[in-house]
Amino acid sequence: MTTTDAPETHTPGELPGVVTKLFKGVVYAEADEKVWQSLLVLSSHVRDYVAVLGLDLILDESEGYAFLKSREDPDGTLPRLIPRRPLTFNVSLLLALLRGRMLEFDTNSSELRLIMTDQDIADMVAVFLPESSNEARILDQLGTNIKKVVELGFLRKLRGQAGTYEVARILKAYVDAQWLEEFEARLADYRASLSGTSTKEEDRA
Repeated sequence: MTTTDAPETHTPGELPGVVTKLFKGVVYAEADEKVWQSLLVLSSHVRDYVAVLGLDLILDESEGYAFLKSREDPDGTLPRLIPRRPLTFNVSLLLALLRGRMLEFDTNSSELRLIMTDQDIADMVAVFLPESSNEARILDQLGTNIKKVVELGFLRKLRGQAGTYEVARILKAYVDAQWLEEFEARLADYRASLSGTSTKEEDRA
């Protein structure tokens, strides 16, 4: 049998299934090994396929994830197939802090998985929260924000361990340097507003 006659393990016939998986959300190597292997082999076909729709394939083989992202469209001529997800300031703050913690973790640890508890996250966020006598309300709000981050796929609940999460490494792709730079400007305004609030309360006292 010649090389040209040898059957292919992966064929473009698998392309629709791979693309459909990507349209449904992030594809993880550990969650769906068969689709992941097909994606690796067919990545050039996938890129060409989704490019027609104004999308880019973001694939990180070393981290084990892939997803679709809308291309930059300054003129606004293309409809968005991948909708933007508006985030509250507090959810954005949590994402930025988790990204910073992951950077610190990757720098100082040889472990692959960053695991955090509700208490770890609360301690991390606490320094950015306004002083308040209603601590229970603040914790409830933090719980809501954590739930939203779980829904977005950036935190994964660990089975059998209540209030414990793995920080998904795909966060590195979404929260990039530009995102952090823009958020830092908002964070500076937020800190200034907190400082102003404290000053006013001291003046009234």
